[in-house]
Amino acid sequence: MNDISKIIRANYLQPAFLICAAVLAFTAGISPSVIKHLGISLKKEPLPLKNPLSTLDKFPLIPYKVVDKQTIENPDVIETLGTEDYIQWILEDTSAGQLDKTRYCNLFVTYYSAIDVVPHTPEICYIGGGLQQVSSDEVMLNIKSASPEANDLRQIGTRYIGFASTSSDLLAGDTTFPVLYIFSVNGQYCSGRDQTRRILNKNLFGKFSYFSKVEWKFYGNNFGRVIYPDKKEAVEASEKLLKVILPILEQQCWPSGLW
Repeated sequence: MNDISKIIRANYLQPAFLICAAVLAFTAGISPSVIKHLGISLKKEPLPLKNPLSTLDKFPLIPYKVVDKQTIENPDVIETLGTEDYIQWILEDTSAGQLDKTRYCNLFVTYYSAIDVVPHTPEICYIGGGLQQVSSDEVMLNIKSASPEANDLRQIGTRYIGFASTSSDLLAGDTTFPVLYIFSVNGQYCSGRDQTRRILNKNLFGKFSYFSKVEWKFYGNNFGRVIYPDKKEAVEASEKLLKVILPILEQQCWPSGLW
């Protein structure tokens, strides 16, 4: 019996079991004092940005320049968005041709701290606006490391969504277009809401958590008609964009090493 008891105790003291037991005990009504004693932090403390997202344009964005800064005036939309920490800018790639389908980019970055709900993604928002989703793929982008001492490329998974408009206006330009996005969650990248939740839920013992969504859409202007890139063009332009934007966000805006 002693040997059996030792085996049982050894198995039950494994870290994975203890974590699961702690979560199950909480859901069964465990007291807050026990949760505190175990070191589990269920309510995360607010984690501010190093610098506001709006300061992004203070750093070199070459070859991009900010040509428009849009703000959300409707308080109901802000409430649905779930944060006031955001930027919604139009970038112009000054190195692209005048008729290039990726000359302009609608960049939308949002930041969330100390909350449990992952906000809507383009799949929900655009469909809610009357558009039809025609494709959804994870695409791997090669992005240079933000670390000054590292010269290697990182492979980062991003979500590529194709949408189609039901517009019959011949002057409206292309009626299908791609939207791409990525989440930065506690220093990790992922390409979806479920992955974001999993990373957040792993952080049982940390006092802080954050996630930020970076969303972008490329387009061009062909003598007054809006034109959109195909998948290959959008992916290539995304690598070019994120090689500029992500290192600045990582080094100057997003928190680091506090979870």
